[in-house]
Amino acid sequence: MNQDKRITRRRVLKTAVVGASGVAAAALRQTPSGATTPTTTAVQVPVKLRCPDAPRFRGPFPILSTPFTTSGEVDFEVLAHEARFADWCESPGMIWPQSNDSVDLLTTEEKLEGMEVLAKTARDLHTTALCLGVQGKDTDDMLVYAKHAKKLAPTAIISRPPDTGKTQDDLRQYWRALASVITEQPVMIQTTARHGGASPSTELLIELAKEFPNFGYVKEESNPVIPRIRALLASPSIRSVFSARGAFGWLYESRLGTEGLVTERIAYADILAKIWELMKSGSDPAMLKDMYSKLMLMFNLHSTHPGDLRGYSLYVLTMRGVFRTMISREYGPGGSTPAEPIVRDLALSEEEIAEIEWRFESLKPYLKPGKFDG
Repeated sequence: MNQDKRITRRRVLKTAVVGASGVAAAALRQTPSGATTPTTTAVQVPVKLRCPDAPRFRGPFPILSTPFTTSGEVDFEVLAHEARFADWCESPGMIWPQSNDSVDLLTTEEKLEGMEVLAKTARDLHTTALCLGVQGKDTDDMLVYAKHAKKLAPTAIISRPPDTGKTQDDLRQYWRALASVITEQPVMIQTTARHGGASPSTELLIELAKEFPNFGYVKEESNPVIPRIRALLASPSIRSVFSARGAFGWLYESRLGTEGLVTERIAYADILAKIWELMKSGSDPAMLKDMYSKLMLMFNLHSTHPGDLRGYSLYVLTMRGVFRTMISREYGPGGSTPAEPIVRDLALSEEEIAEIEWRFESLKPYLKPGKFDG
């Protein structure tokens, strides 16, 4: 970017407005070079809930990773164990099925059974609310899960766009069909699709929030993320916006006004819960930054270790006594969903394991005391 463009972008800051989020815009001062430099100071202020609706649907809602047996079958016993781990960590919520491994690589029967297992398990949890994922390649597919979820009565529902949705009207009709079934639980819309599906515009999200009193909850992860978050939060019809994208923008976005997080980072549920408590209170910015930075140090392993989300975190889940294996199902060529499961056991070198454990060591002061025995 050349100097003129840098100056132009900085001058745009002169029009910034101080919002309720506490990300203040300050005056610009002149530097010896003639360029303008912002004197803004970021301040962590307590998160304020936008509306009283669905008070249990706030904070971090980590997505449960799907556990598999050595033969590649879904391990429903460990799935329930994982839900109890979330509760032991005092996580406000949990979500399943929602990540790619549980949405695209499981059969319909496996997803329906897993929903039942979690709904039964959730009845005995103390802190963690259950949010079930309801989506499909098209409306008919989605309605299979919606009708099943309705019978199970979870705390909330989350739904991503259909794979076949190409226009905003396609998405409108898809979520209107969902609204005809799910009439009581709050419904969160995830803004990214797979397989070339369209993402909802902020205008559509606001329209649906006005039309249905249990809509207006958004997991915002579509580009440009920050302008979209600002546009949603500018509408009084939006009840709550959650951060996403692996939590990498969560600290900043919470100061803009997001009220939670959706991420497949269940292995760190206790850390996420503590970060949320500090976000809500605004009481210890130094601890918040320290905890968050050490979590980011951990998450950066995705750039060096194999397996991405089902990589180093699977090792952490086994290390913390949650998972029995590091088995995963994989996509086919080009991200396709294979006709038969492709099963892989994650292999990590001694050096890779040592790096995971070295970084995890920095999180130990913030972990839930004791050992989870589920």
